Amino acid sequence: QDGEKCACVLLEKVSVSQPTLSHHMKILVDSGIVTPRKEGKWTYYSISEAGSKNALQLLEKLTTAIVDTNNKDNEIYCDEINSQS
Repeated sequence: QDGEKCACVLLEKVSVSQPTLSHHMKILVDSGIVTPRKEGKWTYYSISEAGSKNALQLLEKLTTAIVDTNNKDNEIYCDEINSQS
């Protein structure tokens, strides 16, 4: 959120091993949320604006519930589930 960070700085801030951090950062990079930049033996990471927007849209879609007004019990369905019926 406040700019590019070296993996060494991230390791100091989270209580995980270096291999675990690398694994999770690879997932974030592969998903497009984070952009890597290699410098020497370290990788610097920054949040991708486009990737973070896509992640936010996906989270909003996954967490947005709608009420089926035709359902007398007012059960709440996820938008994705409701659109399949």
